[in-house]
Amino acid sequence: MPTGYRACTPHCGRLGRAVNRKRVEQLMREHGIAGVTRRRRRSLTRPDKQARPAPDPLGRDFTAARPGTRLVGDITDLPTREGWLYLACWLDLATREVVGYAMADHHRAELVVDALRMAHGRDNLEPGCIMHSDHLNPPNTPPPNCVLRYARWVLVGAPAATGSCFDNAAADSFWAVLTEEIGTRLWPDRATARAEVFTFVETFYNRRRLRKHPHFGYLTPHETRQRLPNDQALAPGARSGT
Repeated sequence: MPTGYRACTPHCGRLGRAVNRKRVEQLMREHGIAGVTRRRRRSLTRPDKQARPAPDPLGRDFTAARPGTRLVGDITDLPTREGWLYLACWLDLATREVVGYAMADHHRAELVVDALRMAHGRDNLEPGCIMHSDHLNPPNTPPPNCVLRYARWVLVGAPAATGSCFDNAAADSFWAVLTEEIGTRLWPDRATARAEVFTFVETFYNRRRLRKHPHFGYLTPHETRQRLPNDQALAPGARSGT
């Protein structure tokens, strides 16, 4: 369930209750309802001083005309009483769907590749698909270009610059949504965390969470995917926020 008044308002409309955003904000304030405070994330990026910088074809333009052409990825960590659970995700910029994800008790290169394999199987990636990410360089792993080359489906890899959150803002925005909406701050074990992340991605985020598309209005990522192939008026590069 959305926690902020901006998210609650379009959901009320879908339930047949036409209500103004300010009215929702007023009712939440009167009843002491507030959004969840977002957890501050640890940085998992490890700069490789010897690696040659890769070009950035996106240039902070996190949009795509059609699915399977531009993806952004990142790794985060989830705290459990057994230790950290690491989660790698790839999002399609045309729909903002999570098309590939993987979880493990490590953040080595194969975690990213496992998530990329899922993205390839579900998103029908086109030749030349741009895979944009942070450096994704945990200790004792290959540099990011090698990680992407292992996947074999990617012709262009575009690691973001270390230390600049704006270079991978779309992925960072998804992590913020996950930590805010999922609610849990500490899981009892990795198995429970895995199950909750699976439910969040497959049941809520991709199919129930609404976001405002500049042309279609409020839709879920899954509904956006269904609209895009049939819409001829959508201009290439049309902007859409998370």
